[in-house]
Amino acid sequence: MWFFAVVVWIVAMWLGFVFAFPVVFALTLVATILAAVGVYFRQAGRVLLPDLADGWSPVEPPRQDRDPAYRHYLVTQVWRDWWTITRTALPQIAATAADAIRAATRALIGDVQGFFLFPIWLAVCAGVLLAAPPLAALGLLIIGVYALTVVAGMLAWLACVTVLRAVEQVFTLVRRILQACPYPGCYAKITLPVYACPACGERHRALTPNLNGAVRHACRCGARLPTTIMLGRHRLQAHCPECDRLLPGRIGRVRVEPVPFVGGPDAGKTTFMALAVDALLTSGPGVRTEFVDEGDELTFHQLKRQLATGNMIKTGTQLPKAVMLDVTLPREGSRILYLFDPSGEHYTGASAVEAMSYLAHGEALLILVDPFALPAVQDSLVSADRNLLAANGLALAREDPADTVHRVRNELAGRADGGRQRRIAVVVSKADLLRQTTNGEGAAADPASWLATMGMGNLTRALTASGAKVRYFLSGLPPDPAGILALLTWLIGLRPATGAPKPMRPQHPWRPGTRPSDRPPISYTVARRLIFTVTIILSLGAGTLLGYLGWTAWSG
Repeated sequence: MWFFAVVVWIVAMWLGFVFAFPVVFALTLVATILAAVGVYFRQAGRVLLPDLADGWSPVEPPRQDRDPAYRHYLVTQVWRDWWTITRTALPQIAATAADAIRAATRALIGDVQGFFLFPIWLAVCAGVLLAAPPLAALGLLIIGVYALTVVAGMLAWLACVTVLRAVEQVFTLVRRILQACPYPGCYAKITLPVYACPACGERHRALTPNLNGAVRHACRCGARLPTTIMLGRHRLQAHCPECDRLLPGRIGRVRVEPVPFVGGPDAGKTTFMALAVDALLTSGPGVRTEFVDEGDELTFHQLKRQLATGNMIKTGTQLPKAVMLDVTLPREGSRILYLFDPSGEHYTGASAVEAMSYLAHGEALLILVDPFALPAVQDSLVSADRNLLAANGLALAREDPADTVHRVRNELAGRADGGRQRRIAVVVSKADLLRQTTNGEGAAADPASWLATMGMGNLTRALTASGAKVRYFLSGLPPDPAGILALLTWLIGLRPATGAPKPMRPQHPWRPGTRPSDRPPISYTVARRLIFTVTIILSLGAGTLLGYLGWTAWSG
């Protein structure tokens, strides 16, 4: 009996090792590899597919010492996700393999049948254990595909960042965009304003294509903010990075044009500014002008009332805040005007002029010349002229306008461009009284020649030689709105439109969509799912190709 059993066992072993072992080993090897890949991608799906901020791989919120914006997904979070997938998938694969061996041991050799099923059990164990080398190679392949996908995404993202930055730089240069602070005590020239998130009010100091994103930055609150002017950044509320005060809307898209009113005490700067603003506001459909600051509008209406009663209040001695006007000419372009009207006393000393640092920003200059402050005019006034001036409450100024202008030009000479303004307007004020005096003859016909004959020849020649375009204008009461408008629009580099203007689209504030606090930025979700999909497709394609090549080499 025992001899028969030994023969049966030998036959069973022979059949098992010769016929069953290769088939079971191959099937177990393939099944183990597929199961391990399935476990890996199941875990990858758990990490990458849910739209949750606090999942298997929690999303790190913005740090307190940086902008309140999430880093771009490909900068840091993508590597955290990969490490989470790897460190959680490998123990699961090992545990699954161990469970498979234990289950095969119990089922195949746990009883007397083990004497006959030993080849099959050995084939299963060998298949599970010997799957390690191909699994390691396949794991490296999947990791390589994951890394390749991430690197390709990073290259595309960096290209997008570079292109967006270059386009904005070209836009800024072509439009000669100037950004500056209009507030006293600051007057900073600005490279990039600070932008407030319209959803939560957080301040973003680096809202530009960078490590936080190319097209959009995701705020801490989940709001998505545009990174360039072309994408709508100008529709956000902007603040000065130096003093944190509010800047005009559209800053960055439209050139800021500082227009300093230069003139000594009682030169008529405030009066002319009121006339200039009124000319812009009442110019008709060819020019659209809006106050940026409601306080400026209230001050303007107060000045108009003072002008109507002839009782202008003298400008205070503090440094001026710019009167801000948003001027749009539909066929010509737009400007944000900063009209600076300091007290004339600020021009009577070099240190006071130096404090007006806004003089260093613009390319336009408006010089107010009080004709009755010219020494030559004062010396030649006859008694009738003096009686006329006294009757109108006009006291003769003591500051020579030439000294005022020279002081300003000396300050501007310290600029990087040597103080080369593109356009200079010279306005002779109080023309209504000047025309009634004996000295006023010829002033209206040729103001430049008249100023030269009255002792300002050196100045007029210096302005002509400076390379700037210079225009002269007489201003008095009643005003010449059309002439003032033409002078001012020329000074800021625009021309009034002729004919019917093009319809203009209103600018609406940026209204971002927000995300619940338990969800990551939408870009994270999109990037994760895209990487998951691309990694599966490329891994399967690469694995199939390598398997085919291996089979071809083995069978050949």
